[in-house]
Amino acid sequence: MQALTNRVQVVERKPLSFWEKLYIPAIAKGMFITFSHIFKNKPTINYPEKTRPFSPVFRGLHVLNRDEEGRERCTACGLCAVACPAEAITMEAAERLPGEEGLYREEKYAAKYEINMLRCIFCGLCEEACPKDAIYLSETFAPANYTRKGFIYGKEELLIPDPKTQPEEFAKAKGLTK
Repeated sequence: MQALTNRVQVVERKPLSFWEKLYIPAIAKGMFITFSHIFKNKPTINYPEKTRPFSPVFRGLHVLNRDEEGRERCTACGLCAVACPAEAITMEAAERLPGEEGLYREEKYAAKYEINMLRCIFCGLCEEACPKDAIYLSETFAPANYTRKGFIYGKEELLIPDPKTQPEEFAKAKGLTK
């Protein structure tokens, strides 16, 4: 082989010995490595029964919060959608009229709120951008799905249960009961 410096490098192969031709040392070495792994602790975790410890800063599935009266906190300001670098969040704003749900004045809310989990990079910028603490990333991770539409979560899947109409589910979602 000729290098860029006009020097020639000669490679010579030494002939194999009788034992090297039989590959017995190589097979013995491979078997030793294989058997040494049999007696080590297995790194596999039986998932449904046991879970591995997650980092304290783990970011999982998105959740939309409710206020004390059971209404959704999101005011459809759009800051989370603007802050999202992957452009995974889409929303449409609407207005609640006075008298609806005990309101005294007009109030904006998100009529449509969707997160495309295939685009989401779980960076947490949407959580930081929200002035009302309406969205946060929980400690549960997104389940597997077979279709692309199954990874687009709407407001119905993201909202925590209403404390007035579903108190058991609300307590479970907040981690108050098991």
